[in-house]
Amino acid sequence: MRILAIGPLWRGSNAGGLFRALSRQGCLLEVMDEFYYISLLTKTKSTKILERLIRPLQEEEFNIAIRKKIELFSPEVVLVYKGAFVRPETLEFAKSKGCRLALFYPDVSMTFHGKNIPACIPLYELIFTTKTFGVKDLKDTFGVKKAYFIPHGFDPEIHRKLEVSDTDMKRFGCDVSFIGTWSPKKEQWLTVLKQKLSGIDLKIWGEQWFKSSTDSLKSSIQYTGVVGDLYAIAIQCSKINLGILSEKVSGASSGDLITSRTFHIPGSSGFMLHERNEESVLYFKEKAEAGFFGDAEEMASATQYYLEHEQERLTIKEAGYQRALREHSLDERAKVVIGQLKLLGAA
Repeated sequence: MRILAIGPLWRGSNAGGLFRALSRQGCLLEVMDEFYYISLLTKTKSTKILERLIRPLQEEEFNIAIRKKIELFSPEVVLVYKGAFVRPETLEFAKSKGCRLALFYPDVSMTFHGKNIPACIPLYELIFTTKTFGVKDLKDTFGVKKAYFIPHGFDPEIHRKLEVSDTDMKRFGCDVSFIGTWSPKKEQWLTVLKQKLSGIDLKIWGEQWFKSSTDSLKSSIQYTGVVGDLYAIAIQCSKINLGILSEKVSGASSGDLITSRTFHIPGSSGFMLHERNEESVLYFKEKAEAGFFGDAEEMASATQYYLEHEQERLTIKEAGYQRALREHSLDERAKVVIGQLKLLGAA
């Protein structure tokens, strides 16, 4: 199967992990990485202003390049990962060349990331969503008939057991870590953790934590993200890795029920203490392959329990790791993607 995959390839990206998994399953791939065309990572106010000014020009260049790649590569499938910068006319062009069009959408809201995604949704013949509620949201909001739920997975090239050095342990070692982007809920729940366990060694990694206004969290916030191998190292250096889920946002009927960390943590051989809901407990057995909590208070008490019961924690960690290896790699997800694309009519 010849696939033109559109999405970022940076080391540790979920898109890049899926694309490499598709390649390992025998697909012939070309990749169009938006980061080669569109600047997205500047931090200063002046460069952010410049970014906004030149973004339409960069987006136009990106879409022209996609059309040229379609002409050259003649893909059977154009598979777009998220697609914030893919324009409807580009998909129309792909369709005119006989390509089947599919979207892999990893976020909770289809309307939260600009105008291109909702404008393009009617053009896709198949949409993969990593949210169970996403299938209904797509049907109710956009009338999508072919939407397929597929959970995230871990990337075996990134999320794996690594040799952790003494230097790594000094930098990343802690009792508990949370790795993820700031949100009001996450700040509130981690504040409860610090209040209940005042002496705990907590590290918080991720973007936008400068928004936190809680004094007790300031010593825990690292004010940077960790990706790629550093992400796996940080997971392994933490005794407990928290899976606090994002709350509901505009354009979605629910907040997260699972997320990529649900699989990254055990795939990296980390002990996972995850928010409990009807979906999250389906992937790892509670008290056997992962720990779970229902609210901030239970999160704090479960954290204290597992810090005090090291052998139980290590046993659960290993069982979760083995479950991840058996069932939850991106290679397993890629097999499902290929199967659905074949049902769509791709070779």
